Amino acid sequence: MQVIALAWWQLALAALLVVALAGCTVAGRLGMGRSLLIAAARTVIQLALVGVVLEALFAVARFHWVALMALAMLLIAGREVVARQKRRLLGGWAFGVGTLAMFLSSFTVAVLTLTVIIGPEPWYRPQYAIPLLGMMLGNTMTGVALALDRLTDGAWQQRSLIENRLMLGQSWREAIGDLRREAMRSGLTPVINAMAAAGVVSLPGMMTGQILAGTAPALAVKYQILIMFTITLGTGFGTLAAVALASRRLFDGRERLRLERLAAPKG
Repeated sequence: MQVIALAWWQLALAALLVVALAGCTVAGRLGMGRSLLIAAARTVIQLALVGVVLEALFAVARFHWVALMALAMLLIAGREVVARQKRRLLGGWAFGVGTLAMFLSSFTVAVLTLTVIIGPEPWYRPQYAIPLLGMMLGNTMTGVALALDRLTDGAWQQRSLIENRLMLGQSWREAIGDLRREAMRSGLTPVINAMAAAGVVSLPGMMTGQILAGTAPALAVKYQILIMFTITLGTGFGTLAAVALASRRLFDGRERLRLERLAAPKG
């Protein structure tokens, strides 16, 4: 089946509809018109640049260029994790914890999936490696950000309870145990909901894209199941690692709660 090409005027028509939506938000005094237009402009610019980069990367298909692209994606995801936290760890710890957790989870699962399950030649073939890693990092980033935000903000809100538990002789792990479990659940909930709704409430993006590109639905379903499982693994292990590292940072060597290591919320 031949893919239907999209002309620029067709994309411009869709853009005009977004502008119309922004106008409706202005008329309704929602205060979101400017943000909507900026987000739409960023979408066009960022995706256009990524398209140019990926075309060049696919043509070269060298390991060091793929690794450089993956590193850039990881660092940007780490920066987004920091930006999404109300009270983040100071001194670069928020960036370090989030980035390390995503590296340990997403990169490990992605390499395992490419080398053992999919098996392209070479294993780092960018047509497979970059989209897979991108989907995993995007979802892991959301899970890690939600978990860290719940952990740090919860530690501030429950500081009296945590300190009372410490004075009663509990270890730091016991004192913050309930909050750590809540943070982990916060990070895992979106991906669990996505798996539960896949194919019933919504058709996931990768499966939809493959079907539109002419892939047989049965094959598209197999790839989507694989992607959903790898995304869940990356998000799950990334969330667990991030919460474990960040919660330890909230206490010193004498097991005292150190909330001065958290930044004040913006605004």
